[in-house]
Amino acid sequence: MTAGTIGGGSQRLLRELLTPYRRAIQLLVGIVLVENAARLAIPYLVKEGIDTGIPPIRERDDLEPLLLIVGIVVVALLAQAFARQLFLVRSGQIGQDILFEIRRRVFRHFQALSPAFHDAYTSGRVISRQTSDVDAIYEMLETGFDGLVTAALTLVGTAGLLLFLDVKLGLVALLCGPFLVWLTAWFRRESATSYRVTREKVALVIVHFVESMGGIRAVQAFRREPRNQEIFDDVNDQYRAANLVAFRLVAWFMPGVRLIGNVTIAVVLLYGGYRAYHGDVTVGVLAAFLLYLRQFFEPMMEISQFYNTFQSASAALDKLAGVLAEEPSVPEPATPHRLEHVRGAVTFEHVGFSYVDNRPVLPDLDLVVPAGQTVALVGTTGAGKTTLAKLATRFYDPTAGRVLLDGVDLRDLTSDDLRRSVVMVTQENYLFSGTIADNIRFGRPTASMDEVVEAARSLGAHDFITAMPEGYETDVANSGGRLSAGQRQLVAFARAFLADPAVLILDEATSSLDVPSERLVQRALRTVLAGRTAVIIAHRLSTVEIADRVLVMEHGRVVEDGSPAELIEGGDGRFAGLHQAWLDSLA
Repeated sequence: MTAGTIGGGSQRLLRELLTPYRRAIQLLVGIVLVENAARLAIPYLVKEGIDTGIPPIRERDDLEPLLLIVGIVVVALLAQAFARQLFLVRSGQIGQDILFEIRRRVFRHFQALSPAFHDAYTSGRVISRQTSDVDAIYEMLETGFDGLVTAALTLVGTAGLLLFLDVKLGLVALLCGPFLVWLTAWFRRESATSYRVTREKVALVIVHFVESMGGIRAVQAFRREPRNQEIFDDVNDQYRAANLVAFRLVAWFMPGVRLIGNVTIAVVLLYGGYRAYHGDVTVGVLAAFLLYLRQFFEPMMEISQFYNTFQSASAALDKLAGVLAEEPSVPEPATPHRLEHVRGAVTFEHVGFSYVDNRPVLPDLDLVVPAGQTVALVGTTGAGKTTLAKLATRFYDPTAGRVLLDGVDLRDLTSDDLRRSVVMVTQENYLFSGTIADNIRFGRPTASMDEVVEAARSLGAHDFITAMPEGYETDVANSGGRLSAGQRQLVAFARAFLADPAVLILDEATSSLDVPSERLVQRALRTVLAGRTAVIIAHRLSTVEIADRVLVMEHGRVVEDGSPAELIEGGDGRFAGLHQAWLDSLA
């Protein structure tokens, strides 16, 4: 894609956004034509007032011709004002509707993209797409197209009227054209690169700011503030430098246009005055010429501003179109299979998976988890436990083999059916802004308050919630900052319990808890897991004790499989060794 142009994806996106408003845009073009016709008529009416309205006053005290022209001027001014007001109202409404649709599409698409995309695409870049890029498009919709259309109509209309009034004087006035074309072409070429760099630099500022504030605890804990400040100062300075380049371009372009305009006005005044002195043109024509020339050069400033907004908006459109072109790595099935009554049997058939080519995490996994069984996965870091969980929830698709739920390939299930049937609770136990009740209801938005309370009571969370200042209506603050780790975990379990999935996966769900909190959560776990299939990933063997079956994984393979008691009684296996080490640590 060349600088200063909109790419194919951006063109498609812009066309899709504007197509529903085709008739409204045609109406806006008509309104702009009326406004500009009224504005362009004013200098001509001034000429008529001087040449045909004033002589009757001097010759026979007849005011009627001048009053008629003044009346027409008033009508033209009113028409211009009304058209302008109507344009601003209608264009503002269309612009806001388009921005609403852009934000809605981007948010919906970001949510639909799989975790693999979000693992690579930073939160700062996500925010940049929804803020600075959308703002750039808003600026173009608000002032850009209006300025460009007005400038084009003014330039063409004024040039035609100048030649209509007096061909010789008009040609002299239009001698500035080649200089303006050269200056505009230079500005367009340079600004295309400059404003694209500006958009890239502001994205770096947003990304670094968001990531620094998002990880502020780690920043402060490791005394990272000076280094983060250095990085921010650097990207901020790059953004400042990019803006300075853009400002310098405008600083050359706008005075250049003014210089050409003033020289042209001086030449027209000199030549026109000479011809008026000799009676070749009237004073009214010369006055109209000078007024039209002022209108002729003003749009060049609008064009410069349009290039600013256009370059920013085109860069923003490129980024947004690129995001919207991303395909989910776990697409919806073309012909989905419906599961009416989910039992919760999970099967891995010759499953292979790798995050990086030729480096398999799961080389060839065969595993059957019967419905209603609680399975614990243990093993060293990197053994493939969390990967197995991500495949079971279809955050990723296997690179080989199949993952089945009740005998149906997960790739044949809609995301809605799968998410209702399989729920994953992680150690992050993320809580959203809002009340405790809102966060529990996140598992089933249609749940009544009685059902929310019952879920919390079943898991032993009701007492601590009612002890909060506003009970279930207590705001959890940023990411649940008002709650302890154990309380956040209980809220996350209540959310999962209320969702009532057939399969529940717990990924290190108790790893961040102290012993009292862990015991509280352990009691809640027995309630949560009752009557459903469960996969528990845990390093703490206290969590494993409630499992029906233990799988020990190494390098993506199951190396031990049995009940906790059977594996411990064996005495010489990996799980037995882990269990003995755990007992020794307690002693």
